[in-house]
Amino acid sequence: MKQIESACLIDDDHIFIFAAKKILLATDICQNFTVYNNGADAIAGLSDIIKTGKNVPELILLDINMPIMDGWQFLDEFIKIKYPKKVTLYIVSSSIDPVDIKKAKEYEAITDFIIKPITRKNLINMVSTVSTKEQS
Repeated sequence: MKQIESACLIDDDHIFIFAAKKILLATDICQNFTVYNNGADAIAGLSDIIKTGKNVPELILLDINMPIMDGWQFLDEFIKIKYPKKVTLYIVSSSIDPVDIKKAKEYEAITDFIIKPITRKNLINMVSTVSTKEQS
């Protein structure tokens, strides 16, 4: 099974974060996590991580509806950042609104839109796509 060095969870739902971390650890997919509860903290934190070059996430799981800066605002800022390696980014949301799903397709940075709850199979599939997107 594919392993990744680091993942980033951007979500204000503590139950989702707990479950995602538990699945990633139990399946030995990933041992290093960065967690942000809103897009603003994520942009600031990821910018700092990129500057140091340590534990730059290969996989980002992003919620849409969050306080301070939502997922769409995060994406608009994130695509301006010079990311040092290919990142696999998934929207993971409880939204079933077709407008959100359609909007996600407009962002080249988004790999796919997953509707919560997240499953072990979802996470394994997400990580498997990381290997196909790595830069040489």
